[in-house]
Amino acid sequence: MLAHPPLLFSSGDPVLDRRLDWARGLMERGEAAAAAELLHESVAGAPDFLAGFFLLGEALARAGKSEEAVTAFRRALALDPPDRLGARLRLARLGAAPIEDAMTDAYVCALFDQYAARFDAELAGALAYRGPALLRAAVERVAAAHGMPARFSRVLDLGCGTGLMGAAIRDLAGELVGVDLSPAMVATAQAKQLYDRLVVGDLLEFLAADAGSFDLILAADVLVYRDDLRPVLAAAAPRLAGLLAFTVETHRGENVILRESLRFAHGEAHLRAAATATGLATALLEPASTRTEKGLPVEGLLAVLTAPASEI
Repeated sequence: MLAHPPLLFSSGDPVLDRRLDWARGLMERGEAAAAAELLHESVAGAPDFLAGFFLLGEALARAGKSEEAVTAFRRALALDPPDRLGARLRLARLGAAPIEDAMTDAYVCALFDQYAARFDAELAGALAYRGPALLRAAVERVAAAHGMPARFSRVLDLGCGTGLMGAAIRDLAGELVGVDLSPAMVATAQAKQLYDRLVVGDLLEFLAADAGSFDLILAADVLVYRDDLRPVLAAAAPRLAGLLAFTVETHRGENVILRESLRFAHGEAHLRAAATATGLATALLEPASTRTEKGLPVEGLLAVLTAPASEI
């Protein structure tokens, strides 16, 4: 992974920085138009003020001024090409950019680095997160139905985060390997001493480089940060000696959409087509919600796939 220069949020002018805080306060009170007016004044005197342009884009979008929001987000992207703040995602939501490749590794890494310290508490509390438990139960059901061993010699946790999936599957795993983009998330997982090996890196690069095979590959709420499922499934297929189990968010359509939450939702038809295209068979595919947002369960799918040669 390439290192990027530090992400600077200051304009270099304390007065302008205070205006940014005031604008955030206005937005929290629902006064997006007033926040946009204040931010327009702020960035006029600081053309390289990344945080100012990004927040201006958010304020304008909330105020219904989409064209002006697009201009602000494009300026933010020009100031930070790796796009650690997610300007491409906002542009995609505004219809000014395709959703393909809108989610950059730099954005995901920055998001979860700053989230790592409170990740477990927030998922278990406010979001009632249950992805790992659902995946473990699904894996056990499929294994039992097809006479597979109750334990897996080698398990890979893609997008392992802080180790929530690792904790759920540890007693069923011989060797447990985890990979995640975020160094802070991996450091938290390391402290739990659940994994035999942890890697900081991109999951596609890991799958391409690792020469071994896995009896079980897991991805708990990870593929919501990928638009097209086919590249991940294609990379996993050669490494699969058993089951590939994952969760995604879904919607009533067939394809992939970018939700307001800035996560991708995959239609069931897209998932099935991706599995077929990569030579994987569907052992289980059913509705399942892994989290609650704003008091409502988020629609999702729970999938367990296998290589046809394993005759599951």
